[in-house]
Amino acid sequence: MKPSDPLLATPVRRSGEADASRLPPLIALSYFEAAARSGSFSEAAKLLHVSPAAVSHQVKALESILGVPLFVRHHRKVVLTRAAELALPRLQEGFAALADAVEQLRAHRDDESIITVCAEPLLATKWLVPRLHRFYAAFPDAEVRLQASLGSVDSVVGGPVPLASFQRSGIDVSLRLGFGIHPELHVSPMFPLVLVPMCAPALLPRLSMPTDVLRVPLLCDSTHLRSPARFGWAEWLEQHGIARPTPLREQRFGNGLLALEAAASGHGVWLASPELTVAEQEAGKLCIAFPQAELPALRTPVAYHLTCPPAALDRPIVRAFRDWLELETAAAGAVSPPPIP
Repeated sequence: MKPSDPLLATPVRRSGEADASRLPPLIALSYFEAAARSGSFSEAAKLLHVSPAAVSHQVKALESILGVPLFVRHHRKVVLTRAAELALPRLQEGFAALADAVEQLRAHRDDESIITVCAEPLLATKWLVPRLHRFYAAFPDAEVRLQASLGSVDSVVGGPVPLASFQRSGIDVSLRLGFGIHPELHVSPMFPLVLVPMCAPALLPRLSMPTDVLRVPLLCDSTHLRSPARFGWAEWLEQHGIARPTPLREQRFGNGLLALEAAASGHGVWLASPELTVAEQEAGKLCIAFPQAELPALRTPVAYHLTCPPAALDRPIVRAFRDWLELETAAAGAVSPPPIP
């Protein structure tokens, strides 16, 4: 046969093999799957971090391509048609298979020494960065690409983080603040979030008893407000039997780093984690308010966890980072200054 023979130019498709050229756009299929799973274009938009109009547009385009209606639209929800209901499980199986294939490809990338880690800004800056030199000492060829993002804070009680969020972002490991309930992911606990009132030493003379917090500005880290489980000044006042004023006035900051800077500058009292303010305490910039009262800490319902796709642990660098982090967490728990009453 000559090279120009049509039999050589046309690939032979075996029975059961997919012809990708016949598939609708994957983005349209993924938007349909998210809307079907959540039962709402608005909820799907939140999952995908797009507008409801974008979800609606992609679903309409998919319906046009397929020539089949996929949803019955109601005022605040959508209901699958019979055709869509039958096809959805196979579609979800297909996305799961694609996800596994992508993870396998990532597991064989050229540079196995690179790991991308995402963490809440305060944890990333004040807990992880000061310890990374020890990881590099143990693994000198490693490269940790660190991202600080409030997206690593759970915004739903027990809400799972979809595996697809790791695949879209290219993140290997996320150090999440939340409830540790992520069915699709590997989860390793780090440490619980407990809070105590902290301030600059210059503010201590104004704080002789717990009720004195109402005479100084109350600083609030809005990171905690992303969680549906409330824990803050209102809960601290209730725990110590202090009547809460109405309204309770707080100075709110967009993340923990901003609140820490305000507290260290003497602008008020901040409910903070002793684990994440060690450097400021050792430098004399922050101290626990009411040390003489030995007040119990406010124990929150959330904790820090390492999370990653199970397939990511096939990479030695991810396993090494997970194991190293477990050792660091255990060591920090053993020597964390100062002890919480």
